[in-house]
Amino acid sequence: MTPDTRNTAKGRIANILSVAGSDPSGGAGVQADLKAISANGAYGMAALTALTAQNTQGVQGVHLVPPDFVTDQIRVVAEDVRIDAVKIGMIATAEIARAVADALPDVPVVLDPVMVAKGGASLLAEDAVVALREALVPKAAVITPNLPEAAALLGCDEAATREAMAEQAQSLRALGCGAVLLKGGHLEGEDSPDVLADADGVHWFEGTRVATRNTHGTGCTLSAALAARIGRAEPLPEAVAEAKAYVARAIAGAGALDVGSGHGPTHHFAGLWA
Repeated sequence: MTPDTRNTAKGRIANILSVAGSDPSGGAGVQADLKAISANGAYGMAALTALTAQNTQGVQGVHLVPPDFVTDQIRVVAEDVRIDAVKIGMIATAEIARAVADALPDVPVVLDPVMVAKGGASLLAEDAVVALREALVPKAAVITPNLPEAAALLGCDEAATREAMAEQAQSLRALGCGAVLLKGGHLEGEDSPDVLADADGVHWFEGTRVATRNTHGTGCTLSAALAARIGRAEPLPEAVAEAKAYVARAIAGAGALDVGSGHGPTHHFAGLWA
């Protein structure tokens, strides 16, 4: 279901389901998703795909949730609660990817193809890349890969220019998803541009790179904020702009936090707390 055709009753708070892994340090995964969804005006719910032992310095262990129990979580929530959009993050295995694809309700899906943690640990098995590409990408209203993730999905070199980014975004959309938001944070230079490829063409969203180590969970945060905005029935370009602006504020405000000694989290409630 495309995000610009979903109706949301005026004044009704959107319900957003995050299907992702857990980060006990709170900066990424389901924990970040729930904060970002709340900060963007929606009600957050979660179905866990994996437990991790991690902190701001990296992932030290992963314990997978059985695929049938992942689908049980989604099913039970959907039986009782109206779901307006779904955000999918860490999947980890091909079996979980296909199980999630089969269990998804007919609502807009934002897919963040999480493959590598900020500290470098692999979070997605190699065969799961194929399952994600074949089973989940076609069900997504929007996918939000960074440049390494886009290259992995396409089986090509990582984009190093804006032109290559635009080409890869369109190639990813050809895999069957409604739209692609390709994040340019890995580009060299002072800017951090993102490109959206949708049915109307290619749209650029500019951003200034911030010199900070507080970037843990930025991908989770952006995709969850986008899901919240889409669940609220905002038009896609507007939803992308608002989600990107929100993440920029969260990064800029992260200095107010004192969390860990590695890649610190963003401040999900920057500007909202007194």
